[in-house]
Amino acid sequence: MVSPGALQNKSMAVYTTACPRNCYSTCAMRVEVVDGRLRRIQPHPDNRATSEGPCLKGLSYVERVVSPDRILHPLKRRPDGTFGRISWREALDLITERLEAYRHDPGSQSVLYYAASGTKGLLNAAGSSFWRAYGGSTTTYGDLCWPAGLEATRLTLGANLHNAPWDLENASLIVLWGKNSAETNIHQTTFVDRAIEKGAKLVVIDPRRTQTAERADLFIQPRPGTDGALALAVARLLIEGGRVDREFLGRHVLGFRRFREVALEISLGESAAICEIPVSDIERLAEALGTLAPATICAGFGMQRYTNSGQTMRAILALLVLTGNLGKPGAGWQFANLQSAVFDEVADPIAFYPPEKPDGVARVSISTARLGRDMLAADDPPLKMAWVERGNPVTQNPETHRVIEAFRALDFRVVVDQFLTDTAREADLVLPAKTMFEQTDVIGAYWHPYLQLKQKMLDPPGEVKTETEVYQLLAGRLGFEIDFPGTDDAEVDAWLERKLARFDITLDQLREGPVLAPGHQEIAFADLRFPTPSGKIELYSEDAAERWDADPLPRFAESEESPRRATSTASRYPLYFMTPNTKNRIHSQFNNLAMIRRLSDRPLAMIHPRDARERGVVDGDKVRIFNDRGSLELEASFDHGLRRGCVAVTNGWWMTDGGAVNVCSQGRETDMGHGAAFHDNLVDFEKA
Repeated sequence: MVSPGALQNKSMAVYTTACPRNCYSTCAMRVEVVDGRLRRIQPHPDNRATSEGPCLKGLSYVERVVSPDRILHPLKRRPDGTFGRISWREALDLITERLEAYRHDPGSQSVLYYAASGTKGLLNAAGSSFWRAYGGSTTTYGDLCWPAGLEATRLTLGANLHNAPWDLENASLIVLWGKNSAETNIHQTTFVDRAIEKGAKLVVIDPRRTQTAERADLFIQPRPGTDGALALAVARLLIEGGRVDREFLGRHVLGFRRFREVALEISLGESAAICEIPVSDIERLAEALGTLAPATICAGFGMQRYTNSGQTMRAILALLVLTGNLGKPGAGWQFANLQSAVFDEVADPIAFYPPEKPDGVARVSISTARLGRDMLAADDPPLKMAWVERGNPVTQNPETHRVIEAFRALDFRVVVDQFLTDTAREADLVLPAKTMFEQTDVIGAYWHPYLQLKQKMLDPPGEVKTETEVYQLLAGRLGFEIDFPGTDDAEVDAWLERKLARFDITLDQLREGPVLAPGHQEIAFADLRFPTPSGKIELYSEDAAERWDADPLPRFAESEESPRRATSTASRYPLYFMTPNTKNRIHSQFNNLAMIRRLSDRPLAMIHPRDARERGVVDGDKVRIFNDRGSLELEASFDHGLRRGCVAVTNGWWMTDGGAVNVCSQGRETDMGHGAAFHDNLVDFEKA
């Protein structure tokens, strides 16, 4: 620890920054740098959504930037499979040689450009302009995270935005539907607690009894993939009980009468049997939604990763429509708040679709959900090379074994990363990536409405280069120009200033702290105007039918891989494999750090004791979780709060830890949005 007296002789600076990870919070932080070293990370009060400060992962940046495992130099695979250090000149020569050859034969689309969401940022995402200048490449469409919910919301409300996070404390009823905010959106829990202190009721719906569920007044554990049936049953009770806002429906909603017919198609008893819950659970949820206002439903990402999940999300959202809980303080639908996505194509989920019309640059696009399969099937032209940045697809994409097969079938693989992840270990060339403290960038969020500055405050260690500098060097060698800066700080600032100028925001403002996005709506849809084709909320959506070949009404159907379907998989594998997020990681990031591994040093298989006893397993035994696609062996940990018929292993473990859950998943898409339906995943387990 540095004493105050000692600090007088040291150089200290305090910076405003924000965490760019794929996380709801996108925390604002104040960071102390002493003599060029990260010393302390503290809260920044000007972000009202995250004023209590970063989580343990955020605090672990102090270790992350100086981790002995960090890649500081270009690495090339040796013939024996190990990696050896090479110079940047050698690395750039090798990449240039390959890119020139592939552009000539079989064409630029033989290069796959795979960029994920491991680090957010305006400048950080500028690499796509390099690949356009190169002549195009094969890209990916869809997303692993949230497209089904984005598209369901767009079809219904016309846009993905919601009330400011702090407005949640004005709710009289909060329904956390498939969301464990105590671990995955920890700052939201603050506003939930404040609402409860004011008298609000909390409902949690989740097959797992999570830390979040411990605060609930009502806790419901439906069978995975049946949330749509639960929502329609609640809708039936609201309609039959006269607990709908008929004035709101008459003025602002398209398709209520048709939706009413769908809600009445299945009896209450049938719905309870589908969900495998007591009828009383449905009745209590309907009672709460019909009598407590204002009400907010916060929907999680996990339940929209099934093949029926777009329709599920539409059915849940309909409950707020029926009760008029939109456009009011304390009310609304919280899934994605893209008000700060002012630079980003993701503000319109159509960005996830495969390209329909050429934009002057030849390109091919393959499904993120079916990455391994589509890579292997590519033949016009066949894939020869992959460039991966900001992602770890070997671990995080469905069908890990198929993704590995596809990567190993390539001639050349480049991965840009800070650590030797499972994907980096498959590379021929690994380039050292910057941390968030080594380049300036502007970032938005998908929960709160702030634009924030991620400031450069440390010089990159070793031979680390920013992605933009690498692209500039490659562009010069390949003979074309790209419209973004390299490594010069003044050029970076000027480029960002130009991007911000149209919103009358300056870098100096962002250096002081977070700035609300232009046009921010504290209460989403307060004017009750909805940018849908009809200008109304659409319970009946012709767009759903035309774009996705889906029922224009949110009917329930069993997910594709369900024990209730007459398939060979269902007959042989009776258990749902749940792969939730955890507070200790953001997907496959952070768990390689010592301070995080003290809390989670190994993957565990969470199993209900009764399911275990039926298979002769006791707590602590090694178990083999398996299906036709793959298997993994883990230590069993009994969880009395887990719904029977489920096995849960948190996602993000590396293959080197033995817990890569996607060895069992299948590459298939959700019913809309081109999301990854990897939660449609049946398994069994046995004593290993």
